[in-house]
Amino acid sequence: MAIKNIFGMVEEVKKNIENLSLSDLDQEIENQNDLLLLDIREMQEYVDLGTIPNAINAPRGMLEFWADPESPYYRDYFDEQKRIVLFCAGGGRSAFAVKALKEMGYQDVAHLEEGFNGWAKSGRGVENTTEKSRWMRKPRD
Repeated sequence: MAIKNIFGMVEEVKKNIENLSLSDLDQEIENQNDLLLLDIREMQEYVDLGTIPNAINAPRGMLEFWADPESPYYRDYFDEQKRIVLFCAGGGRSAFAVKALKEMGYQDVAHLEEGFNGWAKSGRGVENTTEKSRWMRKPRD
């Protein structure tokens, strides 16, 4: 069996989830009081590059564990009644993450199709996360 092309798989997943444009997310941020905006990039991406203002970092590798109320890793900002919007760097990981959350039972979930890179490239504000993170790179010798 041949290995499936990951980008083709992303496109298939996107057919069954809600994909937001940058302007869609602008409106959601402006109009949603109870929006949970999740940055699912790895910690080093979050710290090195910053994030969309008011986003919470929930690395992709821990997402399902943090979203499951029965998990010892559960984070209480996950609420099945909230609107949840996820983003990664370019929209691939977040598409799979939306699919996973929907399979878990979260209903009102979408992702930013252009990802953080599209957000930053457009000139929208980027929150500096270096100061608030406990994670840091070791200095190179």
